[in-house]
Amino acid sequence: QVQLQESGPGLVKPSQTLSLACTVSGASITTPNYYWSWIRQPPGKALEWMGAIVWRGSTYYSPSLKSRTSISMDTSKNQFTLLMSSVTPEDTAVYYCTKGVGYWGQGTLVTVSS
Repeated sequence: QVQLQESGPGLVKPSQTLSLACTVSGASITTPNYYWSWIRQPPGKALEWMGAIVWRGSTYYSPSLKSRTSISMDTSKNQFTLLMSSVTPEDTAVYYCTKGVGYWGQGTLVTVSS
């Protein structure tokens, strides 16, 4: 069974870079045709797809976040990571990592505040 677990700081200061990792168990992140995504949900708002990385390493981003978002893979740890630069309080959200649409991590709350 595939399991995903987000990890990273729960508090980030404005203008800094948010960094989250997603550790995957039960499947290799390099399995052909798999893709891995980051999705977030600000308080009281809808889910927002941020971007994805596919098994070969190609990446896709939401146009609204592309300029400050980067997703990468660490195959030695079976992890994929999210970096988001220049964060503001509007980036406060629960961040989820997913495999396709069927498997989700439990989510991690990241608060952007000084």
